[in-house]
Amino acid sequence: MQETAPRLSHVGLYVHDVPKMIDFYTRVLGFVVSDGAADGRITFMSRNPSDHHQVVLVRGRTTDTETPMVQQVSFNVGTLANVQHAFRKVRHAACEGIRPISHGNAWSVYFQDPEGNQIEMFCDTPWYVPQPCGFKIDLDKSEAELYRDTEAYCRAQPGFKPMEEWRAEISRKIAAALEA
Repeated sequence: MQETAPRLSHVGLYVHDVPKMIDFYTRVLGFVVSDGAADGRITFMSRNPSDHHQVVLVRGRTTDTETPMVQQVSFNVGTLANVQHAFRKVRHAACEGIRPISHGNAWSVYFQDPEGNQIEMFCDTPWYVPQPCGFKIDLDKSEAELYRDTEAYCRAQPGFKPMEEWRAEISRKIAAALEA
């Protein structure tokens, strides 16, 4: 099997002042808020309708030394088979913190690098559910089983829609922001 080279996808940042950071990323850098928790603890932002998010702002940075600024580094590996392959590799390497998760809109495996930095290897699903969303998955299951299980879970969530419908909506939102 030929692996897809990981593509840097998004960065999560721990921040002191979420509203100030949202203002900066939207007003100065042209991002739009693509999703987020109602309580403001996490905000997803994008400038590309093909990417649910490119920047994630996470409330919780209290000092420069207590909480790291970078919450995670995420790589899109293209397919569920590649996520499963990455899972087997990090399990074989005895990485710490291995967590296979579906976010509804992605299948992911999280783990830590040797210095404790959180890494995510993921691929997109064809569905959208409001974020944050996360549930454990068994990456030892077949692709067909994971697809069926994830789709069933997603369809039961309020706000479920096909990803193409969400992309069309966010495209209109991005276009409106660029015209403003």
